[in-house]
Amino acid sequence: MAHITFLLVVVIITALAFDFTNGFHDTANAMATSIATGALRPRVAVLVSAVLNVVGAFLSTAVAKTISGGIVNDGLITLGMIFAGLVGAILWNLLTWLLGLPSSSSHALIGGLIGAAWVGAGLRAVDFYEVLEKIIIPAFAAPLVAGLAALLATRLAYRLSGRADEESVTRGFRFGQIGSASLVSLAHGTNDAQKTMGVITLSLISAGALPTGSGPPTWVVLTAGLAIGLGTYLGGWRIIRTLGRGLTDIRSPQGFAAETASATVILTSAHLGFALSTTQVCSGSIIGAGLGRRRAQVRWSTAGRMAVAWLITLPAAGLIGGAASAVVVHGGTAGTVAVAVVAVAAASLIYLLSRRSPVTADNVNDARNVTVNPQPAPASN
Repeated sequence: MAHITFLLVVVIITALAFDFTNGFHDTANAMATSIATGALRPRVAVLVSAVLNVVGAFLSTAVAKTISGGIVNDGLITLGMIFAGLVGAILWNLLTWLLGLPSSSSHALIGGLIGAAWVGAGLRAVDFYEVLEKIIIPAFAAPLVAGLAALLATRLAYRLSGRADEESVTRGFRFGQIGSASLVSLAHGTNDAQKTMGVITLSLISAGALPTGSGPPTWVVLTAGLAIGLGTYLGGWRIIRTLGRGLTDIRSPQGFAAETASATVILTSAHLGFALSTTQVCSGSIIGAGLGRRRAQVRWSTAGRMAVAWLITLPAAGLIGGAASAVVVHGGTAGTVAVAVVAVAAASLIYLLSRRSPVTADNVNDARNVTVNPQPAPASN
C-alpha cells in the first residue's frame, strides 16, 4: 500500500515491543498468587497464562477503540509522536521491572502518548475529559472495588471451609486457583493486548492507511495477541516475586478469592472500554485477600512503594515521551534515529543491571530477600 512507509513499520514494531514488555511485566497479575501457593509450577503457570493472553486478545476491541480514538486527537498526532510515546512507555516498563515494582503498563503507555502528543502538537491534541473518565477515575476506583471484593470473598471462603480438614481445603482451593488464575490471564489478554492494538490502529489512521474511527484489523489483533503472549511466557519473575511474596503471605483460599475478584473487575472494565490497569486491580485484590484472613500480615511498606509507583507512572512516562517527542519533532529523521539509539542503549543497560541479581523460575518463591528491589540470591542460569 502506498500509505505504508518505513516510519510506520518502525512504529508498529516498536508498539509490538511495548506489547512484549507488557506481557512479562504483567505476568504476575495473573499467576503470582498461584505460583506462591504452589497451585501451579512456575513454568506451567506462565505457559497457561501466555496461551490465554492470546485467546483473550480476540474477545473484545472496546479498549482498543478508546486508545485509538479517545485519548489523543488522531488528526493532530503524527507517527513520530506515537513512536516517542512508545519509547517512554517501554523505558518506564523496563525500569520498574528492574526494581520489581508492579506498576501499570497501561498508564505507562497512556502517559507516554499524552506527553508526546502534548509536546508535539499542543494541549488540544489530548482529550483530558476522556483521560479523566476512562483512565484516572477507574485507576482510583478499580483497586478499591477489587480489594473489597477479595476481602469479602476471602472471609466467606474461610467461613465456609472453617470446619473442614486443612489439607483438603488447601488442595481444593489450589484446584480452584487453576481456574481463577486462568480467568485472570484471559481477562488480561482482553484488556491489555487491546492497548497495543489501539496504538497500531492509531498509527495506521495517522498514516492514512485506515479511515478515522476504524477498529483494529484482524492482523493487528493477531500480532498484538502473540506479542503479549510471548512476553508473558518469558515470565516477569521479579514482579511475580513482589506480588506473590512481597505484599502478604498468600494461602490458597486467599489466592482463589483475589484472582476471582480481579478477573471480574478486569472483564467488566474491558466490556465498558476502560483502559484499566490490571496491575492495580490485582494488587488491590491481593491486599484485600491479605486483610481478609485473620492474623495475616500485609506489608504496608511494600504496598506504599507500589502506590508511589502507581502515582508517578503516568507523569514519568509522559516526561520521557515528551522529551523524545521534542527530539523527534524538531530533529526529523535524525532525531528519530537518535531517540531509537538512546532507547536501545538504555534498555540494554537495564537488562545488564538485572543480571546482577537474577530472579528466575527456580528462585521466584524464595522467602528471603523479598523486597521491591530483590538483592542477589542464588539463582541458576
